[in-house]
Amino acid sequence: MKIRSIFGTAFAAIAIATAAPAAAHGIGETVTPHFSQTIPNIPGKSLVALIVDYAPGGASPSHIHAKSAFIFGYVLSGEIESQVNDGPKQVHRAGESFYETPGSRHPVSRNASKTRPAKLLAVFVVDTGEKELTTSAEQDSSSRSKK
Repeated sequence: MKIRSIFGTAFAAIAIATAAPAAAHGIGETVTPHFSQTIPNIPGKSLVALIVDYAPGGASPSHIHAKSAFIFGYVLSGEIESQVNDGPKQVHRAGESFYETPGSRHPVSRNASKTRPAKLLAVFVVDTGEKELTTSAEQDSSSRSKK
């Protein structure tokens, strides 16, 4: 019974956190929670899906993903330019997908078009208790320099 209660509490916390209205994070970027569920056969892990809408020319600020987060990205419409860690910048078109390993740094994530919108589905497999899926790269570097 205690385990069931713990899972129920964890799921409720995630549901509340992801039920918040859509939030703008970058210029011309809106992130909307779409789905959140604990994974029953992988204790301690949850699946969280977000829709990222980019206005023409919209972009996410440089950010770091949670250390526990494996991410699958699928371009729903338009074209998304992305760079992960020190890899090359790549343009992913509607119907294409990519992944990011846990703790990845994402210096570039933006709409590749200045005239058409783009939309991305981001699916995270993450530790159930993880509070922040992304952290500003500036915030992360300033916290490291204080250590």
